Amino acid sequence: MGGTWWYERWWSRSTDRSAGIIIIVKGKDRMTSEWVLALGREAIFVTLSVAAPMLILGLITGVTISIMQAVTQVQEMTLTFIPKILAVAAALLLFLPWIINRLVTFTANLINSIPALT
Repeated sequence: MGGTWWYERWWSRSTDRSAGIIIIVKGKDRMTSEWVLALGREAIFVTLSVAAPMLILGLITGVTISIMQAVTQVQEMTLTFIPKILAVAAALLLFLPWIINRLVTFTANLINSIPALT
């Protein structure tokens, strides 16, 4: 990759399963458009990975209830809301430590890269 900087995305193989970016700055041009795009890409990836557990469990719950409604011919539109809310809340409680770890790791890596950018 051209330019005066590199970024390396690393995946920790340890038990914390954190991901982040490491910025290595060389030369005078420190904050380039490539760096901003890489940061945006990483931010979107972290956002999607943090939201995925709740969305997937909500989807599975909705499809399961829809299949039950089709089998029993009960076509009540409001029947899916409470189980979906409970499934998403349970997923949030279950995955909350992992979500906090991902967000804290990303934020810490971002804050630690600020001195190299000035």
